[in-house]
Amino acid sequence: MEGDGDDCLIGENSDPHLQFGGEATPLSSTIFLDQVGEVILTCNSDGLSWKCVEPFSKDESTCLGIKRDSKVSTNIKFSDLYAVEFINYGIIRGSNLPNAGRFLLGHNFEMYRFTVHGFHRSKTRSSLWVPSVFTFGLDNLQTCQMWVNRINSSLALQVGRPKNLLVFINPKSGKGHGYRVWETVAPIFTRAKVKTKVIVTQRAGQAFDVMVSTSNRELNSYDGVVTVGGDGFFNEILNGFLKSRHKASYPPAPSDFIHSLECNGSFVLHDPIETAATSFAVDDESLLSSSIHNGMESTNFSCWLTNHLDVYEITGNEDGSCSTDQDPEFPPQNEWFRFGIIPAGSTDAIVMCTTGARDPITSALHIVLGKRVCLDIAQVVRWRTTSTSKVEPCVRYAASFAGYGFYGDVITESEKYRWMGPNRYDCAGTKVFLKHSSYQAEVAYLEVKSEETNPTAKGNLASLVQALGSPNVSERVVCRVNCNVCSMKPMDTFACGSQPPGETRWVTSKGRFLSVGAAIISCRNERAPDGLVADAHLSDGFLHLILIKECPHAFYLWHLTELARKGGNPLKFDFVEHHKTPAFTFTSLGKQSMWNVDGEVLQAHQLSAQVFQGLISLFATGPEV
Repeated sequence: MEGDGDDCLIGENSDPHLQFGGEATPLSSTIFLDQVGEVILTCNSDGLSWKCVEPFSKDESTCLGIKRDSKVSTNIKFSDLYAVEFINYGIIRGSNLPNAGRFLLGHNFEMYRFTVHGFHRSKTRSSLWVPSVFTFGLDNLQTCQMWVNRINSSLALQVGRPKNLLVFINPKSGKGHGYRVWETVAPIFTRAKVKTKVIVTQRAGQAFDVMVSTSNRELNSYDGVVTVGGDGFFNEILNGFLKSRHKASYPPAPSDFIHSLECNGSFVLHDPIETAATSFAVDDESLLSSSIHNGMESTNFSCWLTNHLDVYEITGNEDGSCSTDQDPEFPPQNEWFRFGIIPAGSTDAIVMCTTGARDPITSALHIVLGKRVCLDIAQVVRWRTTSTSKVEPCVRYAASFAGYGFYGDVITESEKYRWMGPNRYDCAGTKVFLKHSSYQAEVAYLEVKSEETNPTAKGNLASLVQALGSPNVSERVVCRVNCNVCSMKPMDTFACGSQPPGETRWVTSKGRFLSVGAAIISCRNERAPDGLVADAHLSDGFLHLILIKECPHAFYLWHLTELARKGGNPLKFDFVEHHKTPAFTFTSLGKQSMWNVDGEVLQAHQLSAQVFQGLISLFATGPEV
């Protein structure tokens, strides 16, 4: 047969592993590509490339469904490949393209085969990653296995890809399809030779309990934790992970806020030796209907040590020797451990903001390919549940959003309609909007003058209409892949107890609010295509504090309409305050609402919050352009 698999070229040596200067020499063979025909396949340090041997009848033709010039080779990088499989003897189908030449047109052949698995970006949505499968055939078994070995060797050199993962599945997330979603993506992990320990949760708070009880030594055996569920399920696992592993002082606060706590409970926020017992109430987006209370320590420990060292606690034995039997430290902020989210929830805002697509396959490919992006995390400390309760600090962590008023009322009301699935939010939102409840409160935020913040919108209604009629979208610096803002390393990390760079001061806003919200990321979702704050970044060390003052029904509806519109400007209203800040405090002054923390209900009369820049890492890249 012409062009059989024995025609193999490896420079001047037949050894496929021959090295020159530390790099393998290029490997090239005449080979058959399923549904295409005879090609010359080349393996170099970057990836695989091939070009058709049989010339096309026209200058411009189609290969693999893509219009291309006949002289241009098709290729795929190793960074886009995650597996290669030897699939033994079988059928290689000839080309079904009318202009692909006469040699393989309409013919099938039996050959030894291997398949490479990768991805390509969707033509219509660059953030959507589509699996790519290429099957090659040769007559010679040894040459076929040689190709498999060479590609496997190249894939083994890819840095940062996980080998062992802990997977939590919420079977009731979203529409109750959590386990079915995992079955869809599980083959990707199997092909990529990623070991997975799978835990399917059966009760409220189980994932939180598992994360709390898992020793750091055991956690060190994993490259990360993957959640199959919604934002609430991820929040549960995040809080279980950080409960005993993240040591930092409580958020800063203005003097009058501290005084109110001291008068009630004799608490000092910044005592470096303070250890306070707190509680964590879990209420998952789909599973959790009850609260689970656990002790939590929040100590003003050496933040630099916590964030940068992974050491064993060494204790002395009776004979004077040292012992390392204690559980090792596990700093949340490290270079290798990452979280992955496979979306199966009702909104999946975190996935939308970190991968750009609410697609389980896309998320699974980000994970097996070892992508990495840092994510800010907010620490929310509830000091008092009601105005008459005593001071009992409760620490919660949020990855996307914390909201009060309208946002808290919606999440509380939606609990009554869980049987409706994701549609419960529309029903609850309509009901809460018609009530149009406002709440008296006082909010203080830390203003950082050296940072550019989005100023509070001012002016009359005429200027407002003009601004909405021609939004200057170009002014938005949107967070994307390889974002320059997020790639900047924190210098004096505010979350570690030090003051942020530049001049700071506390600013207070007091009045009646329809809602108080703190967005950590843009919070994009299907109902808000640009998110609550379109130019929020994944890891810039700032919260976006959004205060919606009391206003007429029609104006608030206008704000919500802009939020739901692509390219809208929901923040450019005179009743909307928008501040970029590293920390804020909140005190209710009258009738009280609930807080919505990443989709979980938290009752709080008085709380404070701060952001930790890049505290955790995700298996993601950030959204594509």
